[in-house]
Amino acid sequence: MVLFREELGRVLRAERVEQEMTLRQLSARARVSLGYISEIERGHKEASSELLASLCSALDLPLSRLLGEVTDSVAAHERRTIQVSGQVATLPAVPARAGEPVSSAA
Repeated sequence: MVLFREELGRVLRAERVEQEMTLRQLSARARVSLGYISEIERGHKEASSELLASLCSALDLPLSRLLGEVTDSVAAHERRTIQVSGQVATLPAVPARAGEPVSSAA
C-alpha cells in the first residue's frame, strides 16, 4: 500500500529538482525549515494545508496540480496492486464528500 504522504513528498521533490532549486532555496522562499521540508520530501512527515500552500507558492506550483499528480500516482499504484493480487474491483469515479458513506467493492 502506498501512503499519500510518500507520494506527496516524491512529487514535491521532483518539482523542486526540476526547477533546479535546492532545499535551502526552497526553505528560504517558503519560510519553512530545511529539515522539515526534507522530512516531507522523504515521506516521513505529514504536511498541513498551510505548509503545502507555502511550498507551492515558493515553487510557483498550483496546489491543484500538486494534489492532482499525487492522486494520479496513488490511483496508478492501486490499479497495479489490484492487478497483481488478481482482485477485480471498481474504483469510484468521484470521491465521496465529507459525511457521505463510501461503498467498498468487497
